[in-house]
Amino acid sequence: MLTGKQKGFLRSQAHHLDPIFQVGKGGVNDNMIKQVADALEARELFKVSILQNCEEDKTTVAEQLAKGAGAEIVQIIGNTVILYKESVEKKTIKLP
Repeated sequence: MLTGKQKGFLRSQAHHLDPIFQVGKGGVNDNMIKQVADALEARELFKVSILQNCEEDKTTVAEQLAKGAGAEIVQIIGNTVILYKESVEKKTIKLP
């Protein structure tokens, strides 16, 4: 579980990042969760964009992605979700 200070730090790190995944009409599926998990191992922190035509609530989508990939939700802002998971092999982000 991330503390408020850690979330603030991660938000500042993610500010300049562009979303690398989009969740659309199909919603979240097993293939997407696997890709998100692989990307989190490589990057540790990234954004996911939720498109207007997504039928599920953005909070539900964020929780499904986080639970499936074993990640933490840093922030949900607008239609963008910031996810973080500490990498096993490539630790690049040092949390305060």
